[in-house]
Amino acid sequence: MRKPLKFLALGMAFYVSSALAQSSDTDPDWHESEVPAPPSFSIDHLIPIEMPHYVSLKFGVDPATLAIAPDGIVRYVMVTQNTSGSVTAMYEGIRCATGQVKTYARTSSGGAWSLVKDPQWHNLSDNLPSKHAIMLARQGVCDGRGAAASTVQDIIKALKR
Repeated sequence: MRKPLKFLALGMAFYVSSALAQSSDTDPDWHESEVPAPPSFSIDHLIPIEMPHYVSLKFGVDPATLAIAPDGIVRYVMVTQNTSGSVTAMYEGIRCATGQVKTYARTSSGGAWSLVKDPQWHNLSDNLPSKHAIMLARQGVCDGRGAAASTVQDIIKALKR
């Protein structure tokens, strides 16, 4: 890439990340509602999440765990399965209004939930080990720019397309 284009790309990346950071402060009075305990989940009826071709893990969301809280957060259990069949899960929330995700709990090797000690919001576009949350947001959790889908049924319909 030539230098002027490289600087333009870096500048655009900075602008986008700055805009996302500012959007997290759009409502200074917003507070996250109390987070329910991690729900039980089943691997029998997972809705698959389309991932980039280079991702070897399979991701699916349990539709029975999807919930839209009054504060606008969509909470769910994301289940992953590796090529050997090992299954793990994460209890997470997506805040569409700010483009952020938070992990509340993970399953341990025995299947029991282990709470994250100090869960923090992270931008969906951050370079995390897995892009499953941004893929889930794009495929049905977030309706357009910044709003959570209207109902859980709308989310499920969008994810099944």
